[in-house]
Amino acid sequence: MTPQPNPQAGAAVKAADRAHVFHSWSAQELIDPLAVAGAEGSYFWDYDGKRYLDFTSGLVYTNIGYQHPKVVAAIQEQAAHLTTFAPAFAIEARSEAARLIAERTPGDLDKIFFTNGGADAVEHAVRMARLHTGRPKVLSAYRSYHGGTQQAVNITGDPRRWPSDGANAGVVHFWAPFLYRSRFYAETEEQECARALEHLETTIAFEGPGTVAAIVLETVPGTAGIMVPPPGYLAGVRELCDKYGIVFILDEVMAGFGRTGEWFAADLFDVVPDLMTFAKGVNSGYVPLGGVAISGKIAETFGKRAYPGGLTYSGHPLACAAAVATLNVMAEEGVVTNAKNLGATVVEPALRALAERHPSVGEVRGVGMFWALELVKDRETREPLVPYNAAGEANAPMAAFGAAAKKHGLWPFINMNRTHVVPPCNVTEAELKEGLAALDAALSVADEYTV
Repeated sequence: MTPQPNPQAGAAVKAADRAHVFHSWSAQELIDPLAVAGAEGSYFWDYDGKRYLDFTSGLVYTNIGYQHPKVVAAIQEQAAHLTTFAPAFAIEARSEAARLIAERTPGDLDKIFFTNGGADAVEHAVRMARLHTGRPKVLSAYRSYHGGTQQAVNITGDPRRWPSDGANAGVVHFWAPFLYRSRFYAETEEQECARALEHLETTIAFEGPGTVAAIVLETVPGTAGIMVPPPGYLAGVRELCDKYGIVFILDEVMAGFGRTGEWFAADLFDVVPDLMTFAKGVNSGYVPLGGVAISGKIAETFGKRAYPGGLTYSGHPLACAAAVATLNVMAEEGVVTNAKNLGATVVEPALRALAERHPSVGEVRGVGMFWALELVKDRETREPLVPYNAAGEANAPMAAFGAAAKKHGLWPFINMNRTHVVPPCNVTEAELKEGLAALDAALSVADEYTV
């Protein structure tokens, strides 16, 4: 679609937004939201007709891009047939969505509990683990994000937790492996993995194994920095959970449904959790949907004992119809394979070439369509381009980088001192090269802040 400029309509949208919309994660008087006129595929555009290549996939959820005609048609067809129905009934769209998801989950994660999004999926997974074990505590990693609801944000390990953390949520944080900024003085991936597992087991021992219900990990952490765990780490966590009777929860809200070049990131590591949360890519975000994939042993806990939780819109027919269509599109169009192949043959080589040219790039890491560039002021010392949790003037270098990307028609995903490369999983090679060229130009601005 060719964007048609309509500044007057854009001004009206913007005015209504500023008058009435309360935006998440924002100081309301300090933001200036872009008024979006439309979107299609890997692009969106504003009311002035300026088009942006979306390297954020919305909030890392439009895994098949915007406005895919088959998914739009499926939502329209479901709305004409059965717009909504209570969750206690068997509904075709809900049953089929659950079946298609269970076909793709690893191991025996064959029961699907539907939620409205990722945060409440994490909430329910933790509740299931506590009820299953009869234990109160949850362990999760620093450098993680698990959602904005009360329990999920307390499980989160980054600064978004701080304003809501009353230290009474039964959550204990630990360090997961991250060699570039190792907390274990490691020099190799093998050392980092071994020392991280030793640290985790020590944490379990000192907290009391009989008090720990679950360990919650993002399979590949997302907004915390896309830190792909070293070989053997997740398998080692699985062994520790088995050893101490702890429920292993993998959070695949961001990493699932093709993002890493596999249906689920767990498949990269040949590991099967007891519970796995999902959302976002399950239907490309077209209608809110999330869920928990449940193993046989935990499902059995609630076979004759009621699970004390639910949602009015659990498995909403419109959302489930969108999921069925999305999963079928991904299979028919080879979206997962596309993410895997282009990630290996286009994205990774290009990002490593950018790192060679730009002193602001400290590290390149990722897999599939899930990449991050760690931006630094000094490559030798690895000093971040901006301080941890920087705001205002302290964040000026990242703000300048972001503005430069937008100037070149690229909408970047920026968090702290990182920029993420997370386009739709069905992005084309030509679109990737266009975006990577814009990223190249924007990094020249970040270079100006290096020593």
